[in-house]
Amino acid sequence: MAMNHARSIRYILTVKETVKVAHQRTFATGKAKKGSKGGGSADSPKASTLSKEVKASTVVGANILKEGTDPKILPDSEYPDWLWHLLDKRPALSELRRKNIETLSYDDLKRFVKLDNRARIKENNSLKAKN
Repeated sequence: MAMNHARSIRYILTVKETVKVAHQRTFATGKAKKGSKGGGSADSPKASTLSKEVKASTVVGANILKEGTDPKILPDSEYPDWLWHLLDKRPALSELRRKNIETLSYDDLKRFVKLDNRARIKENNSLKAKN
């Protein structure tokens, strides 16, 4: 009787280990390299087949359609004005707090309210987490 019990426990343990191994997350490692070991030629960057004129006049790789072509780069005057201001530095919350709220522009005031609310929520969450 005890021997059968020991066998069933051993079987259950091996089944659990098998299930753990079967459900482990694995990560893709890319394509397997065939051929030489440690040959640096597979990892070296490939020379571009595009000419400098094509690179300078088109947005290479922006085409998402099978039968389309890459869009041409237009002169700066063809793009909207707001596009050139997307990467401008915006004032941080500490900088906005130093300024007078009544003199802030609408966009800065809106940003101040958003950042202030975000900071208050973070503070409240950290206080709740400590308690």
